[in-house]
Amino acid sequence: MIEFTFWDILRNLLLAARWTVVLSLVAFVGGGVVATLVLLLRTSKRSLPRRTAGVYIELFQGTPLLMQLFLAFFGLALFGIEVPAWLAAGLALTLWSAAFLAEIWRGCVEAIPRGQWESSGSLAMSYIQQMRYVILPQALRIAVAPTVGFGVQIVKGTALASIIGFTELSKAGTMIVNASFQPFTVYAAVALIYFALCWPLSQYSKSLERKFNAAHRH
Repeated sequence: MIEFTFWDILRNLLLAARWTVVLSLVAFVGGGVVATLVLLLRTSKRSLPRRTAGVYIELFQGTPLLMQLFLAFFGLALFGIEVPAWLAAGLALTLWSAAFLAEIWRGCVEAIPRGQWESSGSLAMSYIQQMRYVILPQALRIAVAPTVGFGVQIVKGTALASIIGFTELSKAGTMIVNASFQPFTVYAAVALIYFALCWPLSQYSKSLERKFNAAHRH
């Protein structure tokens, strides 16, 4: 049996953590792009786009991320489309993230005083122009803290990608346990690495929230 030192375990986990970071960034950036489109539909003045966006959000928020990963990986195979684990994980996490980010941002848009809509409307701005030049720049200040905070959920959500065979931090931990028979050491190290990834984001989110609240009071 191969002997694994703590540094062997830690080194291999850190190598796998790179893929956790990459998958988190893909989900966050891709989810942000999709969420922007969903947000525009969700806040549209027309009923059909609002309902369409609402169904999308309810669907992805109301079903487990695990099931979404299974459907992305195995569901498309039913139609003869072979999907690599990394692509299925990226797609599922992107669509899942978008549903939550769109709702976070919708709340921020609705926090903007109605007078801002009326003032920009009196300048004969279209809906897209109102959002681009007046509403979104103001909503962005409110949205930064909760958006960064949701990044923590994305990082932790990547652990579920191990179910479909994507080798990220959690999957690597299981593989190393099977080889080293040191579950406590390995999983403790996995937990510490997740903490090292998530804690700075959480603290940064709280710091931004405090700054926003202080600026708002003044």
